[in-house]
Amino acid sequence: MAGKRRQFGRVRKLPSGRYQARYVGPDGVLRPAPDTFRTKREADDWLADVQTEMRQGDWRDPDAAKVPFEQYAKAWVAERPLAKSTEELYEILVRVHLAPTFGRLSIADITPAAVRAWRHARLKQGIGPTTVAKAYSLLRTIMGTAVEDGLIRRNPCQIRNGGTVSTPERPTASVLDVFAIADASQPRYRALVLLGAFCALRWGELVALRRRDVDLEAGMIRVRGSVSELNNGERIYKAPKSEAGKRSVAIPRSIMPVVVAHMKQFAEPGVDGRVFVGAKGATPRRNHFNGLWHKACAEVGVTGLRFHDLRHTGNTLASQTNASTRELMTRLGHSSTRAALIYQHTSDHREREIADGVDAVIVDALKRRRRPKGHAGGTDG
Repeated sequence: MAGKRRQFGRVRKLPSGRYQARYVGPDGVLRPAPDTFRTKREADDWLADVQTEMRQGDWRDPDAAKVPFEQYAKAWVAERPLAKSTEELYEILVRVHLAPTFGRLSIADITPAAVRAWRHARLKQGIGPTTVAKAYSLLRTIMGTAVEDGLIRRNPCQIRNGGTVSTPERPTASVLDVFAIADASQPRYRALVLLGAFCALRWGELVALRRRDVDLEAGMIRVRGSVSELNNGERIYKAPKSEAGKRSVAIPRSIMPVVVAHMKQFAEPGVDGRVFVGAKGATPRRNHFNGLWHKACAEVGVTGLRFHDLRHTGNTLASQTNASTRELMTRLGHSSTRAALIYQHTSDHREREIADGVDAVIVDALKRRRRPKGHAGGTDG
């Protein structure tokens, strides 16, 4: 009695004695199994699995996932509306950290084991944990899109907390540390140091300030955007990432005389004049300023302090004024998905009260005129 004809796919025995399975996909293309089988039963079972996938709508075109990772990743970056600085970062992460390992592999051939081995190797080579975490996060996101595109079934990036990194707590400069560093800096940067600390402004926000953003009568600074410097030296002005970044920050009264003097002597004229300008008339560059910053810190005996750490000083001082979490987030320009849902701007009146609280800490520290020796210590208060 003749055997029952197969309803789905075909199996044939090869001269080698192994079995080949083939089927017609939903696209009408005849497709062979990626491997041959030892027995006819194994070939039948594989075809049964494929048929089930097609019936359930889970079938994936096996050829689609053959696209090389580097090609897919570059297209992924190019297709997204990213900020210029973010686009540059992603391009570097792909080129330097992902493509050397995964570039020629097809999307389908990247396995969880391969991802774990890559991450372990990068860390063992001495690549910074933060950089590895950023590269892993990007890889996970790209592969997540490949899942959404129907190229692969599961994301191979399965490392728990692989995209996060624990960084040591940064030092907090004391009030007197800040004034000492400001006094040791070039006069045109004294106000920049004080505003960076006591108004908790970012470097990019400071160098983006224009005269119209500084209200000397009200003692307020309007943060409207920031300057970002790309690796090729190009500088671009960009709006804050979220509405929380657009904010008004009150200037503590104790440093107002320095700000007023700076506006008269160093700021450019006109409402659109830049507040901070280098000695040669250009917007200050971060790498050049860092040299001046380290020199000033060394002169007053403060070590291990970055300019960005001044924001931590400002946050610590503001927190000592009994400001609420929402008010602190507003002053610092912080936001998150959850916070954005309940975000409300702090009133200028309340912002002035917070600044006055910071000012009280400054005045008390200046009266005592004692500062810890050696590295940056805790904030006076």
